Amino acid sequence: MPKKNVYNDDSITSLKGADRVRKRPGVIFGSDGLEGCEHAVFEILSNSIDEAREGHGSLITVTRFLDKSVQVEDMGRGCPVDWNEKEGRYNWELVFCELYAGGKYDNENSENYEFSLGLNGLGSCATQYASQYMDVTVWRGGKEYTLHFEKGENIGGLQVKELTANKKKTGTRIHWLPDLDVFTDIAVPLDYYRDAMKRQAVVNAGVTFRLLNETAAGKFDTEEFLYPRGIQDYIAELAGDDALTEPVFWEAERRGRDRADKPEYKVKLSVALCFSNRVSIVEHYHNSSFLEHGGSPEKATRSAMVSAIDKYLRDNNKYTRGESKITFPDVQDCLILVSNNFSTQTSYENQTKKAITNKFIQEAMTEFLRSRMEIYFIENKEAAEKIAAQVLINKRSRETAERTRINQKKKLTEK
Repeated sequence: MPKKNVYNDDSITSLKGADRVRKRPGVIFGSDGLEGCEHAVFEILSNSIDEAREGHGSLITVTRFLDKSVQVEDMGRGCPVDWNEKEGRYNWELVFCELYAGGKYDNENSENYEFSLGLNGLGSCATQYASQYMDVTVWRGGKEYTLHFEKGENIGGLQVKELTANKKKTGTRIHWLPDLDVFTDIAVPLDYYRDAMKRQAVVNAGVTFRLLNETAAGKFDTEEFLYPRGIQDYIAELAGDDALTEPVFWEAERRGRDRADKPEYKVKLSVALCFSNRVSIVEHYHNSSFLEHGGSPEKATRSAMVSAIDKYLRDNNKYTRGESKITFPDVQDCLILVSNNFSTQTSYENQTKKAITNKFIQEAMTEFLRSRMEIYFIENKEAAEKIAAQVLINKRSRETAERTRINQKKKLTEK
């Protein structure tokens, strides 16, 4: 007789400690595969970025070792790891062993982090839990603090020694080996590091990101990524020398709320853009995170750009009689735009931070972009004419291609 499954009050269990991450890594990292392992790298990098953006250190060094371990070192204030009177625990326990613990929950009123990428208090702890080992070194207050973890467990407690040289040194260094018991693949490719660090250099103006790649035992290739003017330099790089229009940079600050009964928060908006008949790139970043899936900024860009350009076409009689309105693909086909926004409250779709859903940010960015585009058209007649002409070329080419496709399909169907 087959064994009967019994589902009763004893069937319900809860994961505790490191098992909350080690047995379900996809919940935190989005995947238990290579993508999840890559996101763990970004979680640690995020904390260093938050420090640098707040003005604490201008160099972040990431080392990719041959054994697939990773090291991130910054020149920030040093992660607090000593005794926390309010919590009655050591801060290192809260940061590296407690999910949903951190110093970035009240950004609106915080003196430490106004706009933070590491937002949820998950990254350092989750990555520690998902590692075969993790070594943490912190310099602050004239002391060096060290911690060692193995498979989610601390070994040896907090070690402290006084600095004898360079007593003013501050910063945090974290070296860890992702665990193959947690992730199916930990061979994070070099191109991931290059791409992630270049993007962070773009949206964190003036911060140098140094990548060390171990090519042989003790031998490293070095690359550096630095954009002194951030997205302005990036747009100029993307546009090259033959863009239709000169790059422009706009920024503004707004305050608002996602719903009438929700708290008010601040958003800093910045956009760099130009138009080209050779390159088409639209990228959105929020609190330094690349929004691969867009969300609020993408919706705002679509609405604002179509609205502003359509208004210019109508006001200047550019449409032929009975011609249909332009769509965003017609604009996007000749648009190079990078938005880099920051807010004191952010609603990400999930922990991987690839899209945001803030209603107010969408509304604020839509109004901001639409109004700036309308002013731009008034002040730059020649550029406005070039943009209008190219968008209409894109639109009419698209419509001609669609008609050709439909007619061809019809002919083939009738045979």
